[in-house]
Amino acid sequence: MPTIDNDEFYKEQKEHSYIKSCIVSDYFWAWANVMIGVQNRYANRPKRLAYIDLFCGPGKYDDGTDSTPLMIMRRVLNRPELRDRLLTVFNDRLPKNTAALEAALAALPGIDQLKFKPQIFTGEVDESVVKQLEAMKLPPTFLFVDPFGYKGLSLRLINSVLKHWGCDCVFFFNYNRVNAGMGHKGVKNHLDEIFGEERANRIRQRFSEQSVKVNAREAFIVDEMKCALEEMGGKFVLPFRFRDPEEKRTTHHLFFVSKDFLGYKIMREIMHTNSHKSEAVAKFEYNPAEANLPSLFNLLRPLADLEDLLLADCAGKTFLIDELFEFHSVGKPYVLKEYKEVVSRLADEGMLTLDSGGKKRRAGTVGEKVKIIFPRRDQ
Repeated sequence: MPTIDNDEFYKEQKEHSYIKSCIVSDYFWAWANVMIGVQNRYANRPKRLAYIDLFCGPGKYDDGTDSTPLMIMRRVLNRPELRDRLLTVFNDRLPKNTAALEAALAALPGIDQLKFKPQIFTGEVDESVVKQLEAMKLPPTFLFVDPFGYKGLSLRLINSVLKHWGCDCVFFFNYNRVNAGMGHKGVKNHLDEIFGEERANRIRQRFSEQSVKVNAREAFIVDEMKCALEEMGGKFVLPFRFRDPEEKRTTHHLFFVSKDFLGYKIMREIMHTNSHKSEAVAKFEYNPAEANLPSLFNLLRPLADLEDLLLADCAGKTFLIDELFEFHSVGKPYVLKEYKEVVSRLADEGMLTLDSGGKKRRAGTVGEKVKIIFPRRDQ
């Protein structure tokens, strides 16, 4: 299958590219703030962070709009603590892109204030890059993998960074090309690296069966990708779908992977902000998602379902609101604000008890120290 050239892509920034860059740069900023806070609290932790972008592009579109690398670096330059501790690594397979990025970075106001000069490389992301990362002990690192297609993306690449403390990853997942490639022997090795050989063979086998509906392939492939990441050790995984508004088809997905609930919580808020909404709930819309693919089906549930889910899943238990959110929210589309709204409503309806320790509770709120007491199912 031919490699996609990116000359056309960088002529003008499309809306979905802007949203993708916002998601990545907003998460980077939140992640960096958390890591700085942790490092500052513990004197024995080295004051180093890293950002790695292995498919960086030229840094700007032809219309002058910043792409992800420059959006991130502008934010870095505005915070002294980041300027003093962030290591940045940028790579692209095309020399013209890395040359353009180097020039764009050099033109940024304040770039000379960085303690560590950005490292810029030109080359393919292959097994040698993976082996190099696997051999390194990384500081807290945010890895962004955004290939044109899927060449270079692999579970080993993601795990080479994710295995270290404080490391998270966002990667581009081109469903359309992955789907088309499942029947081509020439790209078998690439797809085996993305899913793992056993899982990739299982996907091929399922798609060879005539009973599989064509419109169910996307949900199945995305669910398999999510499960592969979880089995690898990515405890918290969030997929985010982009659709073509005119043709109403999927263009691609972003996957977020982390080992820490706080990162998952932050990214879900960011994706929620950048989502289309249905019944005030972010649409992580993998339509059609079937009930037999629960990890995606649960991301489609309307807010009205949350009341019943809480009463069933938390029966007989007592939580603080943050404890409840961490216990119950994984794999669901709801953010903390929505949990507070639903818990408050259930309390007003007498469906659960809020214990504020004798303090008066303001209507419609659930404080951090308020005990949420769920009745047993037999009550």
